[in-house]
Amino acid sequence: MKFYREVKHGMYGDLGEVMQGSNTWPSNPSKFKELMEHYIDLCTDVSRKIMRGIGLALGGSADEMEGEIAGDPFWVLRTIGYPASSILDEYDKADNVVGCGEHTDYGLLTLLNQDDDIDALQVRNKSGEWISAPPVPGTFVCNIGDMLKILSNGIYESTLHRVINNTPRYRDCVAYFYEPNFDATVEPLDVCSQKTGGTKSFEGAVYGKHLVSKVINNFVM
Repeated sequence: MKFYREVKHGMYGDLGEVMQGSNTWPSNPSKFKELMEHYIDLCTDVSRKIMRGIGLALGGSADEMEGEIAGDPFWVLRTIGYPASSILDEYDKADNVVGCGEHTDYGLLTLLNQDDDIDALQVRNKSGEWISAPPVPGTFVCNIGDMLKILSNGIYESTLHRVINNTPRYRDCVAYFYEPNFDATVEPLDVCSQKTGGTKSFEGAVYGKHLVSKVINNFVM
């Protein structure tokens, strides 16, 4: 299931037209909507604090990515299930049971809450190798998204990852995506450009336009 911060009619003009409307929350289990909205509020608070730390780490202020960038952040929440593998051959298990193909996330940060005892998430390191990101009980996996890569002028690389569930068990995860303001124009921060030779390596991108293009492409596929 996928849920978005709701966009009211006319809220962002033509930019937000595709995203207008309300989420359809399941009635079973009971209080699912209330519980998940509380979870979203908590994740938003944690993500904002992480972003404040990143602002300081980049040499800027704690508020570097507030205001017009992410002072009113958009969010996306996905609950995802990956079926158990029925393949017994060890060779096939290595690569052929792909639950989610390699990709990067398109916002700022992703907080991934995954099953504590199923090792399925993989990330690609700088050497181009796929390595396991085993779950650590009581923690989130935090992915860097495309918008943070742009803001940092490439100092931070968006996390290329995939899911291969070759276990005999069904895997559940909840992914919370912390995004810029829907109508934010995202471009390299001056403090990051100065740290990387004085040139901006990326053109500006309007987050809402970027999101809508992804949503449309996913729907068509």
